Amino acid sequence: MTGGQQLQESARDLGEGTRPHEASPDPPASAVAQRLAGLLADVTHLDEVPLDSHFFDDLGADSLMMAHFCARVRNRSDLPPVSMRDVYQHPTADSLAAAVLDSPPSTSESTAPRSPEVPAEQAPSEPPTGRPRRVLCGSLQLLAFLGYAFLLAAVTTRGYEWISAGADLFDAYLRCVVFGAALLVVLCALPVIAKWLLIGRFTPRRFRVWSLAYFRFWLVKTLIRSSPLVLFVGSPLYPLCLRALGARIGRGVTILSRTVPVCADLLTIGDGALVRKDALISCYNAVGSVIETGPVVLGRGAVVSEATVLDIGSRLGDGSQLGHASSLHTGQVVPDGEHWHGSPAQPADGGFQAVEPARCGTARRAIHGVLLLLTALLVYVPVAAGCLDVLLARTLEGPAVPEQGGATLTGAVLYVDVLVVTAVVYFGGVLAALAVLATVPRLLGRFVEPGRTYPLFGFHHSVHRVIVLMTNRKSLTRLFGDSTCIVHYLRWIGYDLSPVEQTGSNFGTQVKHESPYLSRVGTGTMVADGLSLMNADYSSTSFRLAPTVIGAHNFLGNRIAYPARGRTGDNCLLATKVAVPVTGPLRHDVGLLGSPCFEIPRSVRRDSTFDELKDGNGLRRRLRAKNRHNAVTMACHLLTGWLYFVGVVLLFALAASRYPAWGTVAIALANTALLPFTLLYFVLVERAVTAVRPPQPLFCSIYDRRFWRRERYWKVPSETYLHTLDGTPFKSVVWRMLGVRIGTRVFDDGCALSERRMVGIGDGCTLNAGSVVQCHSQEDGTFKSDRSALGAGCTLGVAAFVHYGVTVGDGAVLAADSFVMKGETVPEYTRWAGNPARPALDDSGGAQ
Repeated sequence: MTGGQQLQESARDLGEGTRPHEASPDPPASAVAQRLAGLLADVTHLDEVPLDSHFFDDLGADSLMMAHFCARVRNRSDLPPVSMRDVYQHPTADSLAAAVLDSPPSTSESTAPRSPEVPAEQAPSEPPTGRPRRVLCGSLQLLAFLGYAFLLAAVTTRGYEWISAGADLFDAYLRCVVFGAALLVVLCALPVIAKWLLIGRFTPRRFRVWSLAYFRFWLVKTLIRSSPLVLFVGSPLYPLCLRALGARIGRGVTILSRTVPVCADLLTIGDGALVRKDALISCYNAVGSVIETGPVVLGRGAVVSEATVLDIGSRLGDGSQLGHASSLHTGQVVPDGEHWHGSPAQPADGGFQAVEPARCGTARRAIHGVLLLLTALLVYVPVAAGCLDVLLARTLEGPAVPEQGGATLTGAVLYVDVLVVTAVVYFGGVLAALAVLATVPRLLGRFVEPGRTYPLFGFHHSVHRVIVLMTNRKSLTRLFGDSTCIVHYLRWIGYDLSPVEQTGSNFGTQVKHESPYLSRVGTGTMVADGLSLMNADYSSTSFRLAPTVIGAHNFLGNRIAYPARGRTGDNCLLATKVAVPVTGPLRHDVGLLGSPCFEIPRSVRRDSTFDELKDGNGLRRRLRAKNRHNAVTMACHLLTGWLYFVGVVLLFALAASRYPAWGTVAIALANTALLPFTLLYFVLVERAVTAVRPPQPLFCSIYDRRFWRRERYWKVPSETYLHTLDGTPFKSVVWRMLGVRIGTRVFDDGCALSERRMVGIGDGCTLNAGSVVQCHSQEDGTFKSDRSALGAGCTLGVAAFVHYGVTVGDGAVLAADSFVMKGETVPEYTRWAGNPARPALDDSGGAQ
């Protein structure tokens, strides 16, 4: 059975027919309420649903049930469409009927964008490009990779030989500085030169994936995002790099986001604008296997907050602001001086910049940029070259080991040396990092006072940046996350966690911050992956640290940016991708969902199924068992990382030992073999972890062994290596090796799949950068997981998020930054937008 047939059967199971909503005379509210109550009774398996019964408090419904209910309503021609936002805001049949009949479309719905129409010759039912084009594009991408590997080998080996020929230590140091400066210039200039030679100036246009135009685009994009340009993010040098790529950037602009705009010619940023971290501005997207480039304009003094998405054709006016966890879709314009938030954005009550500007002139920025370059050339490059010298010096001596007893010791000595050196470096590095993180950042933190406004690009800002870089160690949060150890690690680096109620899953594997010493989390709070604590407020010229406080007995879902001015207190549920409010009353004993957020029940009956396991005498015993299982998981994570490190070092050690005979070719072959070795290694690791018990749909407690195995699945195999294949046909091959049920002609520009074997992707799908299909959810002590399926020809927009139990129909389009909630069914050939996602409206106000 094909993916499309499965989706159609799922739609028939959830609805009473698959006809789209048709226009009909408006029925009275009482009749609509009766029909809604009848459908809800079927979904909840009740004999009758009173019209005034509360869906959640009285009937015990949950968001999964109500998503199925909404799907059934949308498939009824005699009922108006209902979204999850409607259900939460009007939780009785009577009030829901009155609301959907009487209320005009909301601002966010009426401003929901429409993705560009795909020409008939590129419709999902027909291949956008034939197999020969895909093979040709993949072959050219492979040749580009090989050419880059050989170029890098030639440059590094010549440089290493020249550095090694130094007369003494000081001479070698000077050679390191000179070679590092030359290499930095070459690597920074290469993408600029390639961009102007291969593309020229980017203009608004459309072209098919896998075409020759796409190959040139991909090559430029890869060179830009793999160059050292990203090292200068947040410094005055970064706008200069973007200007070299063609961007029109004014004076006094500060950019903190590490996502480099690919089509820089289409980016315009006015004087004094600010772009905060985790903002996605690429000036291109993909819809229906077609790449579309378009302009993004930020006016003078504009502010783009954290975790935002600006799609092509969007504009922020002079002095305007876009709040955190928000997005501007194609065609959206924020007028001068206005403050907007939400996804898609709509007018907000207040502003999002809480720090006053400071004096930060051109001279200050220039001095900071020069000092940054000198630090890189005089410190970082020589240290890296010295480590390389220590690593290679021993291996180059290998062939000289004499024979004893008729047998050579070269191989044995080489392997033993590699095992010993890598073990000391890898495991000793973990211990050394823990020691450094407990001391150096704390000492530096004394120089930056909370509540005081400092100008950017000075001493205090430099100290703050060092603290941020040192304490946000992804490798350590991944190692300790999802275990009892994470609270001890976060306390070790400076978090204030109050008296801890240990659950064994207090935090996930992804937590980051601006200052660990100003991060406070209340007792009994549990946090899923992707929390970003915004301890610093910025303007384009200044910054100020402030405490970020999360109340007690909260639960935070995935991908939440929590601001220092967050207005939530105790006993709150913050749903996945929620925009935490910064104005209004302090929320407590309530749930918050969406962007802009609205209130939902703090908990439902289904989530309290395993509450008895969280208390009592048995909790300590269950926690000890979980700790033992997590300890084995952490050991496996360290072991697989070390074995990979051994393999990489051994690969280059063998290449170095052949260097006297083969020359640069030996190192080039090692560079070339590194990627396939990485892919094969981690595919085998994941296959080994899931060989006996592959991920399956689950509804269980966090103290269930099946959940512990899922935590092991998330931690032990790596997945970051997959982004190396973004935008190539090879990524679909690796997805298939990992167990994804994926069709042909899939274009994946950077999608992430949390449970690979539980995802189905149809033919001809388009998956944009930053999109996610996550087949699980955790709320307090309850874990839920189910399969999700994407039909043929559907599109996930930039940073779109698809939850578990979701069915996306053939040809459906999810706009940028959409959040499709668990259990939703997106009908075929529809366009959904928003957080939470709902059918977008056409210009006449009708659902598409």
